[in-house]
Amino acid sequence: MASQDPRGNEIERLASSLARLPGLGPRSARRAVLWLVKRRDTALVDLLASLTAVQESLVECHVCGNVDTSDPCHVCADPRRDQRSICVVEDVADLWALDRAKLYTGRYHVLGGRLSALDGVGPEDLAIGSLLARVEEGGIDEVVLAMNATLEGQTTAHYIAERLEERPVRVTQLAHGLPVGGELDYMDEGTLAQALRARRPVT
Repeated sequence: MASQDPRGNEIERLASSLARLPGLGPRSARRAVLWLVKRRDTALVDLLASLTAVQESLVECHVCGNVDTSDPCHVCADPRRDQRSICVVEDVADLWALDRAKLYTGRYHVLGGRLSALDGVGPEDLAIGSLLARVEEGGIDEVVLAMNATLEGQTTAHYIAERLEERPVRVTQLAHGLPVGGELDYMDEGTLAQALRARRPVT
């Protein structure tokens, strides 16, 4: 006789749903579910309320493509932001990562991906047209290309830089190279090559 699963179908379904989240495998998801079940009167109630609130109010910013609970998003609506600078990123996760660092004070533009001939992603599939429109509206002095240091990311950055050549804006790109604390012996050839190309005078 087959042993019965000690968890009910609903609990198993919750564990399966959590296991699909990035960074959570089946075992981690089961542990999370067990933790929630033990605290169902507090943590589980709060989690359900938060998920419901997000589901009901989640919107995409019509200006930059960020995901927020208001449109325009909190970044675009912040008057303290430098209105003359736009940082272009591939995805919302990149925007959030840069904004957490609190080092960039301008505004953002989310492309929604990167150019990839292999995956059939062309310029028309990304928010490049709306980026050009924002620049053509005027008032933009600098466009910062913050693409990931991959072949597709750099291809995307190069394409956007070419499209912006005729516009009166300064186009810059995030530096790539050796990380702080990195040892040369552990660096891959691509990182070393980029670090050598981006070398600068010692001051």
